[in-house]
Amino acid sequence: MKTLRSDLQTGRTLIDYFFYWEKQQPDKVYLRQPIGDHYQDFTWSEVGRLARTLATYLNSLGLPPRSHIGLLSRNCAHWIIADLAILLSGHVSVPFYPTLNPDQLRTLLDHSDCRLLFVGKLDHWPVIRAGIPDGLPCVAFPESVAPGLAPEEGLTRWEEILGRFEPMTDNPLPHPEDLFTIIYTSGTSGNPKGVMMDYKAMVSAIDHTIPMMRHDLPDPRFFSYLPLCHIAERSLTEANSMITGGTVYFSESLERFPANLVAARPTHFLAVPRIWSKFQQNILARVSQQKLDQLLQIPIVSGLVKRSIRQSLGLNDARLILTGAAPMPVSLIRWFRKLGIVIQEAYGMTENLGAISMMPPDEIRDGTVGKPYGGVEVKIDPATGEVLTRCEWTMRGYYREPEMTAAVLDRDGWLHTGDAGELDADGYLAITGRVKDQFKTTKGQYVAPAPIEHRFADNNYVEQICIAGQELPQPIALIVLSETGLRTDKSLVTQSLEETLNRLNPRLHTYERVKKAVIVKEPWTTDNNLMTPSLKIRRKSIESRYRPHLQPWFEKEETVIWESDL
Repeated sequence: MKTLRSDLQTGRTLIDYFFYWEKQQPDKVYLRQPIGDHYQDFTWSEVGRLARTLATYLNSLGLPPRSHIGLLSRNCAHWIIADLAILLSGHVSVPFYPTLNPDQLRTLLDHSDCRLLFVGKLDHWPVIRAGIPDGLPCVAFPESVAPGLAPEEGLTRWEEILGRFEPMTDNPLPHPEDLFTIIYTSGTSGNPKGVMMDYKAMVSAIDHTIPMMRHDLPDPRFFSYLPLCHIAERSLTEANSMITGGTVYFSESLERFPANLVAARPTHFLAVPRIWSKFQQNILARVSQQKLDQLLQIPIVSGLVKRSIRQSLGLNDARLILTGAAPMPVSLIRWFRKLGIVIQEAYGMTENLGAISMMPPDEIRDGTVGKPYGGVEVKIDPATGEVLTRCEWTMRGYYREPEMTAAVLDRDGWLHTGDAGELDADGYLAITGRVKDQFKTTKGQYVAPAPIEHRFADNNYVEQICIAGQELPQPIALIVLSETGLRTDKSLVTQSLEETLNRLNPRLHTYERVKKAVIVKEPWTTDNNLMTPSLKIRRKSIESRYRPHLQPWFEKEETVIWESDL
């Protein structure tokens, strides 16, 4: 792999990096878009030509400088091309989650002052279409990746633009103070907020995180499947691919995800805890834990088993393996480590480009999210236990929300994360939950749900869990079963959960002990609004949904309760 010139090592924007690789390796494949059994490849020069042509079109519209341009699509090559076009035309990109319902989309389009919307891969376009205000110009991605948009009137076709306009010929560079993007949060706690980031913030974050991001790897490959509108995916995949000159592979669909991942063999890979849990369940569906433990004790066989599992996942070439966006149970991290898959936990939030800390690969300290990056200050509020951070890449603020901004960003530049945490003597940061997630039982004691939920990670029958109990004497566990649990006899699942509670409760304070485990019928998904697009549970929505049943469940005699039996 070619290396960047010394004058591009620091202090440059993503556009600088793109221009560099476009010139150095014009014929190398940058984006690989799966379409069925084959790939549509885009070289660096082709991506540049397409982005510049779209930028010419955007400039022809006579929009005010620094206009906000929306992006609504699942991940695909055209997402990154459109994002580049927005930046090259001097406008501000505003990506949205493709899982928004019409009301949510209309609210965010109005709030963000979008002047145009790129529309691409979507599951329910006829439904989502109702959320787009009349008169808002829309550009549809090509039919090859977004066939559902093909017959829609009122959409400007991607192909039509390419046939009518020529690529812009200059290479405009933004001013560091210019607004780069507005990123709407996933709305874990309330309505999504528009985080404003300027170019200098992204530059600073890049410069300070490069040492940890394994830019030294030859032929870097990235696999894009988590929402690109989320800061973690946008930073790891879009930003780092432009910095390293690497290749981005995409996942075509949920069904094609395993095959697409194996084909990509990424060198850099990020998965949220729920994905890692799914991987674990799929492995254990093929070989029991007992058999796996036996095989791993045999020296030669152990190596073959580990290699086979890594290859089956597509992670045999991965050298930077990350988890983030939600806390990862230590037991799950250790389980994968036994297979030779060393997962580094990263911590951050949209308000600081997802870059607060990362676990050092050679100095792992389980139970923490590693050490802060260079340039990041972290302290713990002595009164509340809240984690406060300060760095050069903290957001400008929330778009059109000065009061919300003031509530989290104080006069001294400290960002109040809302996470409760601890710092040890060596600078390792541990996240112990959300400050506002703590609830008070009727006995008057405060309970932090996250640490209790993590203790269920060893039970392979559990896929999702929410500890509730604000109006109860003791907490109860609301549980969604994994695919393994759904296939297992109910009596065995009940027995397993009873055993988990018997092991768990003696380790907890008396007021924290889980009184009941309730197995709910319906999974928590983005479709029923019980999970965010970044695959974190919406705790308040779940508690609200089941609140009328909590007291009756608590009063039942059995310890494990099946909602389907009621």
